[in-house]
Amino acid sequence: MRIGLLNNLRAGSNKDQVWRLLRLLRDFPEVLHVETDSTGAVPEALSDLSRQEVDLLVINGGDGTLAYALTEILEHRVFDDRVPHIAVLRGGRTNMAALDLGCGRNPVRSLEELLVAARQERIRERTLSRDVLRVEYDGEVRCGMFFGGGVIHRGVDVVHGNFPQGRARGVFGSTVVVGGLLTKLLVSRGDGILSPDKAQIMIDGELVAPGEFTVFMASTLPRLFSRLRPFWGTGPGGVRFTALSADTTRLGRSLPGILSGRPGEDVTEENGYLSRNCKKAELRFDCGFTIDGEQADPRSGRAVSITAENTVRFVRA
Repeated sequence: MRIGLLNNLRAGSNKDQVWRLLRLLRDFPEVLHVETDSTGAVPEALSDLSRQEVDLLVINGGDGTLAYALTEILEHRVFDDRVPHIAVLRGGRTNMAALDLGCGRNPVRSLEELLVAARQERIRERTLSRDVLRVEYDGEVRCGMFFGGGVIHRGVDVVHGNFPQGRARGVFGSTVVVGGLLTKLLVSRGDGILSPDKAQIMIDGELVAPGEFTVFMASTLPRLFSRLRPFWGTGPGGVRFTALSADTTRLGRSLPGILSGRPGEDVTEENGYLSRNCKKAELRFDCGFTIDGEQADPRSGRAVSITAENTVRFVRA
């Protein structure tokens, strides 16, 4: 198996960690290695690894880096008709995908264990499949693992505006902001960052009554950062979709169950709680949204289509 490492120098990794990764690679000369210092350099870096017929792509970066790579591979066919196995190191600010896959906290140690497993031909036992979101909007397509609109988009802006660059903007910053927003939501709804957004939602062709929503999000991951599991719906599709209307009832009592994926008896669509697994979610709204931390500004009458048609073989690092 031919292994290539894409090392995103802007993903939150400190210089010492980068140096330790490079030093480790001296013991594994068979591993191809490319570095990028901007998202614009990712396509050419992946093209280089594709030309060298890489079978296992290791990404040292966070969710944003993974999303860019998935878009190039699945949508722009940078590997032609091939989709390599993908391993993700926890080298970014947010690493929801890596956490879901069970990757180790230390990227250098995780990479070493992965490369040793490859030499011993034990990659198959570390392989698992995950569906990937395909989000189409404004004439373009982005692939990734998480989509969030409205309040979630504004929450990401709060994290970026109030925490310094680096890992503080990742899980720590997100947890602090989410905790504060949830507290405010329980005390006083409908103002500032928590203002509900008007949206029209269709799930597998079924129109959900247009209304105002405080939260709407989609993912293919069973859990998010800080072990949140805000998806409890059923259905045959790979898109996990959850939306909370602005007039939900008994939110305070229901919130712990919602966040853990174990909703109580009051959590019903009639009470404003929507969660389904679907093949396609179609949204129309004016607010901004985020895909794996990458922000899209508000735009009037925007239509967004979310599917999960591609399955990728990931390798636990």
